[in-house]
Amino acid sequence: MLWPTSSPAGSGPGDRMSDAGTPNANDPVTALEAMLGLPFPDRALALTALTHKSWVNEHREEGTAHNERLEFLGDAVVDLAVSQRLMERFPEAREGELSKMRAAVVDERGLSEMARVLGLGAILRLGRGEEQTGGREKASLLCDAMEAVIAVLYLSGGLPAVLSLVDRFLGEAFERAVAGTLDRDFKTQLQELAYGRLKAVPVYRILEERGPDHAKLFVVEVSVGEELTARAEGRSKKDAEQAAALLCLQRLTARLAATHG
Repeated sequence: MLWPTSSPAGSGPGDRMSDAGTPNANDPVTALEAMLGLPFPDRALALTALTHKSWVNEHREEGTAHNERLEFLGDAVVDLAVSQRLMERFPEAREGELSKMRAAVVDERGLSEMARVLGLGAILRLGRGEEQTGGREKASLLCDAMEAVIAVLYLSGGLPAVLSLVDRFLGEAFERAVAGTLDRDFKTQLQELAYGRLKAVPVYRILEERGPDHAKLFVVEVSVGEELTARAEGRSKKDAEQAAALLCLQRLTARLAATHG
């Protein structure tokens, strides 16, 4: 079943919004339905997608599930949906080129921006600690919640429902890919430069994980050969690896320029 891709928030009789036009936090599933313009047959599952682990930790007596399992599924589903669209748009592209474009389209930045456009942060169920540290604006948390929502879309409406969401919110990213301007995957860039110029493959190591679950920080080191290393941190392993890859890429580029300049 292909659901409608858009509907003005608050336009239907079941769209319960506050008087100010903001989502009603007391009924987050109805607010989500209004944002997406479609119903969720399994409202309990949709509520799970909006529930962060920090909320569950503070409401253990309710036996509520958090969204990490749905996040796992949503990550795979959005990769599948974007892969299909890229295959359709770039029939002559090679596997490596498609992988690079997909990594850029569905990275943390892209998915968190999708969540922000929807207003997803306002209806998430967060614990007090996460709330106080600005969890509703954290890119990593919004990305995870967006993946969980995508998983519910898939379980409720199949891949067509997810493709509709992808077309609606990632259209600009696809257009930039067509124009050849979409290139935020620093890990791929580093690997191509390191192997092409030095015949070396970057190696990533997680040096440290610190902080509570709701605000964990990862420290990652990347090395190219024995002499070139860079360290960076991020709110997710993916973010930390990308940040370390960018630093290493900058250092490697400068070294190569000095050597051959």
